[in-house]
Amino acid sequence: MHRPLTGKVVIATHNPGKLREMQELLAPFGVEAVSAGELGLPEPDETGFMFSENAAIKAHAAAKATGLPALSDDSGLCVDSLDGAPGLFTANWAGPNKDFAGAMARVESELQKRGVGADGNRRAHFTSALVLAWPDGHEELFEGRVFGHVVWPPRGDQGFGYDPLFQPEGFTKTFGEISAEEKHGIDWSQPEPQALSHRARAFLNLAARCLPQRVG
Repeated sequence: MHRPLTGKVVIATHNPGKLREMQELLAPFGVEAVSAGELGLPEPDETGFMFSENAAIKAHAAAKATGLPALSDDSGLCVDSLDGAPGLFTANWAGPNKDFAGAMARVESELQKRGVGADGNRRAHFTSALVLAWPDGHEELFEGRVFGHVVWPPRGDQGFGYDPLFQPEGFTKTFGEISAEEKHGIDWSQPEPQALSHRARAFLNLAARCLPQRVG
């Protein structure tokens, strides 16, 4: 049975980009969001073998530490010609200094090693697993994906992470060139709201089940 989310939630992340996106997505529902980073919570070891497992690890750790519901996203870029890499290791490829320019260069380097040039199979997708956890152990999982391909060189300075490398299907711009509103904005006035980004698509599933009332 789905449990409604109201009041305040901890976003189990130390990534300011993810926090900003989740705050914007939650705002229409009157839910206040604070990050694990802002609260000084440690980052738990992500020992799962799936995005959903790592998201659950982070969400339950934050919920237990704060006594509040916690929402965690575990997401990544999966490149077909790299057998799904970087995948679960999307953040790891950026290293401890969060060097995503270097991580994007590594994606291109690995593609070149496999002989995948501009005309090769550069299909990829972003996937997001959102886990909402409560201090009593209750857990809900919501997932979303967006398909497209990786480009080189990266384009744009919007968003964060690998966004400048990824061009979604049906678009001529990368996520790095698309505004935040276009990337994860949702028109809630529509009978069947749509979303572009993987995280926003996962959030649509969450909202339909745990956030039934919008404010304003």
